[in-house]
Amino acid sequence: MTSPHRSAAPPFPSWGLGWAIRAYELLWHLLLPLVLLMLWRRGAKEPLYRQFWGERFGGVSCTLHRPVWVHSASMGEMRGAAPWVHALLQKGMPVFLTTLTPAGRHTALKLFAHAMDSGQLQLAYAPMELSWVVRRFLARVQPRCAVMTEIDTWPVLLATLRRAGVPLAMANAQYPQASFERDQRWGGFRARLFKAYELVMCKSDLQAQRFAEVGCARVAVVGETRFDLPVSQAQLAAAAQTLQIGQLQARPVVCFSSTIVGEDELLIGTMRRMQQTLAQAGCPAPLFVYVPRSPQRFDAVAQLLQDAGMRTVRRSHALDAHLQWHTQPDWPCTDVLLGDSIGEMYFYLALAQVVVVGSSFGDRAVHNIIEPLAINKPVWTGPSVRGIEYPAIEALQAGVLHHAQDGNDLADQLSDVLANPAAYASLVQKTEHFNAAHAGSAAKHMAVFLPWLLERSPP
Repeated sequence: MTSPHRSAAPPFPSWGLGWAIRAYELLWHLLLPLVLLMLWRRGAKEPLYRQFWGERFGGVSCTLHRPVWVHSASMGEMRGAAPWVHALLQKGMPVFLTTLTPAGRHTALKLFAHAMDSGQLQLAYAPMELSWVVRRFLARVQPRCAVMTEIDTWPVLLATLRRAGVPLAMANAQYPQASFERDQRWGGFRARLFKAYELVMCKSDLQAQRFAEVGCARVAVVGETRFDLPVSQAQLAAAAQTLQIGQLQARPVVCFSSTIVGEDELLIGTMRRMQQTLAQAGCPAPLFVYVPRSPQRFDAVAQLLQDAGMRTVRRSHALDAHLQWHTQPDWPCTDVLLGDSIGEMYFYLALAQVVVVGSSFGDRAVHNIIEPLAINKPVWTGPSVRGIEYPAIEALQAGVLHHAQDGNDLADQLSDVLANPAAYASLVQKTEHFNAAHAGSAAKHMAVFLPWLLERSPP
């Protein structure tokens, strides 16, 4: 953790920015019927979009005394913030938690059920971008402070909080290079919004530098709380049992995680090339664990693998709900274990020696690399690290993340490592050191946040 960079907090918003925010809010009023229609139409697939509309207009019920208001917009942000929210709860602080999506709400209900039952945490949808709605929300919640996560820049919300004198901070903060450059090209409107934050707790030195450049008054580097997320020990144990019973320890095992449409053919080619290369090197036949990102693709991917001649076992057909095998597959005659289930990623990752993270061979945002790193699995991606600048830059520098330019390059890199036990052991050791260096982010957040909170909002 680095010491916070401090400067005098500038007044917010400035005269010009204030008028821009008023124009933006006027647009919100004009478009409100369309926003409500959009929510209603989304509710056809996800009923929670049609519920709790009163909360979106600030009509929340709060029985907590001066809670810390934490806002995590999405499911991913909610999961990422969980270690830090639990740290707040362990300090005895009441927490009022908001989100924007049903997925975020479902996630919070699972993560914080005990705190909700004990009356220490309450959950609601965040108020819409209308100043009277935000004021209504604040009057009902009366937060001691407000903490947004990741990179939230809702202009009306931020301006209303500052006008109301509510201390404002950002946790797990990131400012990716692409966003930083885009904000500069578009006149810096969003960049100027970041000045609303009195404390920014960043994931890395690079992120902190960008927030400081756009005028944030107090910036600290505290890491990424996703490194503190609990790992399913039951899934790790089930994977260890599978490796032992199937006598798979001698086989090279590669996990392709969160793959997306458009990558399957390329990665099937990678698997074919690896089979040939490792056979020529005198290595056992590799086993591939293939986990599509979307459940809607499970059947189509199974058909693609079959058409390619890959002998495939589907998790849904072979294991029960507790990851116990109905009957053991004929492992020597199995090329692929298809991970056609949800919520069991640690089981699939733990089976493998190395992991290839999907959505990295195109121009979409790459998926989670922290999960495999957290259990000491060296990671490969395609040429893209879009959306994961942190921790990708740090992982590349540490030698625990590797790029491949295409499917053949990926096959060659993986084959080289898996055919060389010493090289593989060195990679695992680097990964262990990387995890040790990035652990404890929730505690680092608290070490910066608590003194700031006592300074800005004494009990």
